[in-house]
This record gives sequence, C-alpha cells and structure tokens, in this order.
Amino acid sequence: MAAPRSVIVDTARLPRDEEAAMGEDSPTGKKPKSERFPLSRGELAVFVGVFFFFTTGLFWIYKTMPAAEYGKIKLPRTLSDLRVLKDDLSTYAKEYPAKFILGYCATYIFMQTFMIPGTIFMSLLAGALFGVIRGLFLVVFNSTAGASSCFFLSKLIGKPLVSWLWPEKLRFFQGEIAKRREKLLNYMLFLRITPTLPNLFINLASPIVDIPFHVFFLATVIGLLPASLITVREVVWRWLLIEWRTGQRRILFVAALHV
Repeated sequence: MAAPRSVIVDTARLPRDEEAAMGEDSPTGKKPKSERFPLSRGELAVFVGVFFFFTTGLFWIYKTMPAAEYGKIKLPRTLSDLRVLKDDLSTYAKEYPAKFILGYCATYIFMQTFMIPGTIFMSLLAGALFGVIRGLFLVVFNSTAGASSCFFLSKLIGKPLVSWLWPEKLRFFQGEIAKRREKLLNYMLFLRITPTLPNLFINLASPIVDIPFHVFFLATVIGLLPASLITVREVVWRWLLIEWRTGQRRILFVAALHV
C-alpha cells in the first residue's frame, strides 16, 4: 500500500496572495492600462517635436508678412466675427495676395494637422474673400494637405492614442476595412461624403488599419468636394444677399430724400 503523501501548506503566503488578489479587484488597486495616458515618453517627444516644427514655420511665415493691424485679426467663432474679419482682411488680401494666401494656407494646414477646431470658419473665409472657384480650390487643397499631415503624424504615434480614445469605433472600422479591401476607394469615398464616421477619426485611424496613402488621398480630394462647395457657396450667397439688402436700403433712403 502506497504511503500517504504529505501536504505542506505555506500558511504565511496565503494571506499575502489573498491581499494581492483583493488589491487587484479593489478600486484603489492598480489602474487598468486603458486608464493611463497612452503615449510613451518617446512618442510624446515626437509629438512635441513635430508641433514645435510646425509652430516655428508658422511663426516665421507671419514674421515675413507685411505689417498689418494684428489687433483686429482673430479666429472667427461666429458669422458676425467672420464678417468683421472679412472686412479687415479684404484690403490686405488685395494688396499682398501671395503673402496672404501663404499665411492662410499655413494656418489652415496647422489647424487641420493638430485637430484644432475652427477650420469651418477658415473655409467660410475663403469663400468670402476669394469667391466660389478660388475659394473651393483653396479649401480642398488645404483640407487635403492638413488631413495628409494628420495621417502621417498618426502613422508615427497615433495607434495608442486612437486605441485609447475610441477602442470600439476602431474595432468597427478595422472590421469594415477588412471586408472591403477590394473596393476600398469606394468605401472611403462613402465615409468622406456621409457623416458615418467623423473626418477627424478617419484621418487618425486610416494609417492604423493599413489604408494605403494613395487611396486615402484620392478619397479625401474627391470626397471633400461636395461639402466644401456647399460651404463656400453658402457664404458667397449670404454676402451677396447682405450686399443686395444694403443696396436696397440705400436706394430707398436716397429716394426718400428726393421726395
């Protein structure tokens, strides 16, 4: 008959194991990885370096532009602000068209690259200052350039950030892309034209789900045309309507003086 095996229990270790298990389950224990800031020090350094490079270039462009009354220039937040800004900048844009367009494009691309709100008012300003055709060209060019810069920035450091901010949306997007690899351009055009996913998310998530840049670029150029055309035409028609109403009031006022 086999001899009974001796069982040795480390009683000193049990309380420590139980405390460790309780510590992991307790709210005051170690936080899950998803709750931490996702970027490492190296990735954060890359972001700061790219931001500093863009900021330095933007500052240099502003310094080389002819003098202006900068106190009147501010980023528009309402249509009233946009109208005031348009009146202040129209003369400057006519006197220094090349410098003004360079500053406008640099500001637009900077805002689009680093996801700074307000590009819609920059698009409206293009229509107000340059009309439908030139305004549309400027808006599509800057939107595409800014989205491309955002694409490559996300390719460098975007994966942990997007996975941290939108994990469910990223999994959904990845699954949809996997199912539509053969007609990827059509699907990307659909996303750009419709509000299925925000453009900000598309710019950041596209390199993460391995969308080729040429597909991203073509979908951005073509897909942003309808919305950009509506935006530019809207502000042009509003300005024409305001000018027409102002002209009608002046005519009525002059007619009343001669009665």
